[in-house]
Amino acid sequence: MWAGSSTSISTRGSARQSHEVGRTEILISVLTEAADLSKPIDKRIYKGTQPTCHDFNHLTATAESVSLLVGFSAGQVQLIDPIKKETSKLFNEERLIDKSRVTCVKWVPGSESLFLVAHSSGNMYLYNVEHTCGTTAPHYQLLKQGESFAVHTCKSKSTRNPLLKWTVGEGALNEFAFSPDGKFLACVSQDGFLRVFNFDSVELHGTMKSYFGGLLCVCWSPDGKYIVTGGEDDLVTVWSFVDCRVIARGHGHKSWVSVVAFDPYTTSVEEGDPMEFSGSDEDFQDLLHFGRDRANSTQSRLSKRNSTDSRPVSVTYRFGSVGQDTQLCLWDLTEDILFPHQPLSRARTHTNVMNATSPPAGSNGNSVTTPGNSVPPPLPRSNSLPHSAVSNAGSKSSVMDGAIASGVSKFATLSLHDRKERHHEKDHKRNHSMGHISSKSSDKLNLVTKTKTDPAKTLGTPLCPRMEDVPLLEPLICKKIAHERLTVLIFLEDCIVTACQEGFICTWGRPGKVVSFNP
Repeated sequence: MWAGSSTSISTRGSARQSHEVGRTEILISVLTEAADLSKPIDKRIYKGTQPTCHDFNHLTATAESVSLLVGFSAGQVQLIDPIKKETSKLFNEERLIDKSRVTCVKWVPGSESLFLVAHSSGNMYLYNVEHTCGTTAPHYQLLKQGESFAVHTCKSKSTRNPLLKWTVGEGALNEFAFSPDGKFLACVSQDGFLRVFNFDSVELHGTMKSYFGGLLCVCWSPDGKYIVTGGEDDLVTVWSFVDCRVIARGHGHKSWVSVVAFDPYTTSVEEGDPMEFSGSDEDFQDLLHFGRDRANSTQSRLSKRNSTDSRPVSVTYRFGSVGQDTQLCLWDLTEDILFPHQPLSRARTHTNVMNATSPPAGSNGNSVTTPGNSVPPPLPRSNSLPHSAVSNAGSKSSVMDGAIASGVSKFATLSLHDRKERHHEKDHKRNHSMGHISSKSSDKLNLVTKTKTDPAKTLGTPLCPRMEDVPLLEPLICKKIAHERLTVLIFLEDCIVTACQEGFICTWGRPGKVVSFNP
């Protein structure tokens, strides 16, 4: 089953589609090769409020019934069954719980009745479909409090919604995502922070700060070991769940990143000793082919990798991003970034991945380090030209201990085409893209966001490393695919699904694959 809209798409197989048109109408249709998309199985028109997000309950979905949650701009959440054409319940109907826009709604993994709702007020609420919301405003009692978050329970003689109220960070809570095992919750907020919680124990696991501006989107790797975020700094940031640190950033977008998603069908895991690469173009092309393994096969191999520490493996994660610049970017997260090795020579030269565009003021193409430097040397730019001196020596413990130290890219990957055209393209209207800001111009960065957390105090710390302190990824592909800002990115086995603000949903066939919607 899969559902799509101009603001969000949720998937499970290939059966149904929910489409928000003009932000006042929802269309739900069956997608098959012989389907008539002009005749949806359900259509709902709303006045005075607009649908903003939705989510199907995959656990309870059958051919005869499916539970669909829809969040609205006025704060309400509606539960409907588009197959039976029933409207079950309307939560927060009187807006007594929260009056602000619903930014994200998701069913709690493994639950038939619990769902979580985030609002632009910065609050999240846990609901149970079996309970009512009450006729008066809820009263809360503090359950747990930590750094920049608090969790309250609802005080009531009888059980009512919401069961829990989360207050997270400052400003809007833009999106959240459950880990693949459903035990952890990653939240991104307008204050620029990623916060990861243990959902059951309500404990803060770790945090990360954006380079500047708010974070808008978040996703987990298929094995739950890495989290990718995107936001108003035009970057994608890769965060290690195990190490609680930023391990890479990616620059390819020229405006805000609206959606990030991992591709479970092209994640590559090879058992045995990591391969050595000579740097030939043929080898690199072979590495970049779209995988054909099923997602469950990848999951099992990733699980085996997690449980077998003694045997090294070669792993590559593929993820994508879309943004307000109407571009689709695909990225590879390779083992030279995940497990950096110390170079044979301390003195080396690396290629700046942004040299095909206008380089930021004050940035240099070459960097040479000396053994006497107290400052950690710049880390490699992945997907750039291959480096000559590469060392694969060293035990696993030494690699993990030196994870923050410098490493060298093992191999090159595809470079962008027509990157030079960016010289002549119009900058996006906010003029806050990375092309306008030097990686060392902290004075300008401090002016972008003004919250209680001073960016000058976080920049250069593990919470928010400087640009030169972590590897900078270059996208494998970066292509303009729409006329309006992109709002959806979904990876299916035989295609990639995108949608834009105009309401168009597009499917992009993978190389060697024929797009099919057979259930």
